[in-house]
Amino acid sequence: MTDSTTDLTGDTIAIGILGGSGLYRMEALQNPQEQRIETPFGPTSDAIITGTLDGVPVAFLARHGRHHHLLPTEVPYRANIWALKTLGVRYLLSVSAVGSLQMAAKPLDIVLPDQFIDRTRNRVSTFFGDGLVAHIAFGDPICAALSGLVAEAIDSLALSEVTLHRGGTYLCMEGPAFSTRAESQLYQSWGATVIGMTNLPEAKLAREAEIAYCTIALVTDYDCWHPDHDSVTTEMVIGNLHRNADNARSIIRETVRRLGAQPPESIAHQALAGALLTPLDKVPTATLDRLAPLLAPYR
Repeated sequence: MTDSTTDLTGDTIAIGILGGSGLYRMEALQNPQEQRIETPFGPTSDAIITGTLDGVPVAFLARHGRHHHLLPTEVPYRANIWALKTLGVRYLLSVSAVGSLQMAAKPLDIVLPDQFIDRTRNRVSTFFGDGLVAHIAFGDPICAALSGLVAEAIDSLALSEVTLHRGGTYLCMEGPAFSTRAESQLYQSWGATVIGMTNLPEAKLAREAEIAYCTIALVTDYDCWHPDHDSVTTEMVIGNLHRNADNARSIIRETVRRLGAQPPESIAHQALAGALLTPLDKVPTATLDRLAPLLAPYR
């Protein structure tokens, strides 16, 4: 476990930020440097930008690329998480655009989900295989300690026109098309709170990499289930994203400040303890080499 009194303001880059649609850069980063990290899973979505926020080292990566050239299915999730792990990231803040499936979560609100439903079909969401079997516990996919710290940061900012929803279910769909009305009504009937296209693969891979993960979901629209609203359009989504961008940057900055001063303990940091079923001396060398950053504590 991480000592809750540890200071993260040294040289270690323990905090990662994944920027979603509308959040392609962090202008407040000081001394930014581009890091292009070769991974066994191909290139990352874009260069990882390292620097500091108020003296705290961070690594920022635009999930879809800084010019938004990657579909949700095309995002190299394994490469992104592997690269962040090699930099030393232990806490990962995922900023994401979502549609709302519930009346209470209004456009421009912020949701901190604590559960996921997987409706993807074409994603590789594990580092394991090729001679190494592991089954992580994933009943609670979001780090509660990290999510709680984010909630405290949001409350402290007293952002105008922003309602925070603590908890909820993020339904992750394949995309890139938005839902049919029948699908949207089905997901609403399941009790899902918001819908997006990216966060579940990230959350699974982050847990396998023993990184504490938290989704900061920015509501851009009511999904097409809503009888009194037009069907979702890209223009609607982007317009609300731009309105939320400044709030997202403020939230990240305050969260990073708090993380740097007092990083919380997280069960994610020991996720592989007891999860590795294959004896490591029976695993092919190529697999061990590929997963060396994840397996280092267990070799």
